[in-house]
Parts: sequence; C-alpha cells; structure tokens
Amino acid sequence: MTQNDMILVSGANGWLGRRVVRALTQGHPEMGPIGAGGRRVRILVRPGEKVDDLVALGAEKVEGDLRNPKAAHALSAGAADATLIHLAGIIHPTRGVREFNEVNVVGTKAVVIAAGEAGVRRAVVMSSNSPTGVSRNPFEVFDEESPYHPYMGYGCSKRDMEDWLRTRMHGTSLPEITIVRAPWFYGPEQPARQTRFFSMVKTGRFPIVGDGHNRRSMGYVDSLAYGILLAAHNPQAAGKIYWLADERPYPMKEIVDTVRDVLREDFGMSVKPKTVQLPSIVSDVARLGDWMLQKAGFYNQELHVLSEMNLTIACAIDRAKRELGYRPLVDLREGMRRSVKWCLDHGIII
Repeated sequence: MTQNDMILVSGANGWLGRRVVRALTQGHPEMGPIGAGGRRVRILVRPGEKVDDLVALGAEKVEGDLRNPKAAHALSAGAADATLIHLAGIIHPTRGVREFNEVNVVGTKAVVIAAGEAGVRRAVVMSSNSPTGVSRNPFEVFDEESPYHPYMGYGCSKRDMEDWLRTRMHGTSLPEITIVRAPWFYGPEQPARQTRFFSMVKTGRFPIVGDGHNRRSMGYVDSLAYGILLAAHNPQAAGKIYWLADERPYPMKEIVDTVRDVLREDFGMSVKPKTVQLPSIVSDVARLGDWMLQKAGFYNQELHVLSEMNLTIACAIDRAKRELGYRPLVDLREGMRRSVKWCLDHGIII
C-alpha cells in the first residue's frame, strides 16, 4: 500500500475493525488484489480485550486507551511510511455524552498526531453519516459536498473531528489524510445490538414508525472494509472525503421485509408476518427526549435509536465508485443472509 507495507489499525476489536484486520491478514477473495492478505498489521486495542484470534492471524497487538498519548505513540512507533486506518470511536457511550468528545475528537487527534510524528504516510479516518445529519425529505441524498448539519452529540463530535482533519489535510507534518463516512453497518461479527434487531423483526416487535418509506443507507461490513483498503491504497484519495455504503438507500420497510424473508425463507425460522407500526410522532417525541437528555449530559441508546426511526439518512457513493473503483460486494439480501448465518454458526440465538 505504501513503501512500508505495515498497516496500523485502531479500533481493531470493533465490528468493522475485525473485518479490516481479517482482510489485511488472511485476505478476502471478493476484494480482488487489494484483498490478497499477507499484510503486516499492528493493532491498538483496549486493555483486556480478547483478540487472540487476530493475533493468531499475525497481527501485532498494542494495548492502550487511545485517549492516552502513550498508547497512540506505541501504535505508530517505528512505522515510518506505514498506513494508519483509524476506526476507533464511540457511538453509544456508557458514561455520558462527554465520551463523544473524549474518544471521537481528542482520541483521533492523539492518534493522528502521533502518526505524523512517527512519519506515517497515509491516515484513513472513519467518520459517519451523523455530521451531515438527516435528509430533509425522503428524496434527498447526501454527497461529499453536502453541508454539515450534525445530528445530536455523536454527530457534533464527528463534525468537530472532520473539521480538525480537514484544516490539516495539506501542508502539515501530519500524514496524508482521507476521511471515509459510513452509515448503518450490517454483516458478520455483528454486536449484540444488531442481533437484537434480527430478533425483534422475527417476533414482530421491531417498529415501523410512520409509513416506512423513509430511506436509510446501509453498508455491508466487508464492503466498507473494501472501500477503506481502496482509500488507503489510492494516491488520489489523499485530502478527500468518501461515502461508503451499499449501492442505494433502502426504505425502512424494505430493510425489515428483507430480514423477515431471509429468516423465514433461507433459514426456515418461524417469523411473525407483520411488525408493529407506530405513528411518526413517536419518533418525534423520542427525538425531543433524546435531545433534552443529551443536553443534560446523559445518553440512552434505546431512546436515541427510536428517535431516528422515521428519518431519512441517505448517501450517494458516486465519488468512491469513480475515484477508488469501489463497488459493494453483495446486495442487501445476500448480506443479511451472511449476517444471520454468522450468528447461527457461532451459536448466537436469534
């Protein structure tokens, strides 16, 4: 990828981080040459995290909290001309909204500055759809030129992170910087919150809020990993921002229907034929409650998720396709099938 083929990965024990490390080490045949594997990888994980499987693939482990500059410097030590893939961040904090700034802004600065001091050549930094907020109507689709309109505390932290990075993309002692934005993930190695989504669809308890026509961009996790590796490899990506997602946004009703069909038709599960449908005002009220709670410094994951259920959050991936050669690896149904299969293969009950 660069003159030094070492790849540094923060957040390696996260959902996406694990898929990136696997693609770099053992390879991923659907990614073509960029997914050939065999890369030297150094990973930053929090103390006590279980990553024996990644170490067995050849990853060199560094333990530490990215908010601690010592951990950031340990990740980049002796890695001149290497590539940093910075995936560490927090979406759902457990100690209040202050964690958004501590991890997503302060932590990113520490990791990128340490990388620059070590002579790292390229830093690919993971952002989100949240800095641009939500679409004004079901037909609006964000691109890389869309203005910031951050959604809640997480969106503000990612906006602040991007602002800091964008002002340092050129003519500084930092690495070349590429920002990638991803929406709602799905795919293998999913966390419990995604399995809960499947379970709620299966039992008819996952709510459609409003008419279900609001659209959401989603990203199959290995497609996102593929886009990240392309961004790390392509010289044209320096100083750029890219959206990475599936080919098109999906109406919420289609997402739920697809999961239901996969569970029933592909895996023979007993699935409720209909799901709960709630008036749009339910999410509107939740959104007000979420805003008030976060203003007070607190965070509730269930309230936050409900607040988004009637909103459109849609992006276009044209730039990534044109400049990086990015393409989603699978469609929604196949990606959901692989997600469910991974759960069942690992004894996870849906």
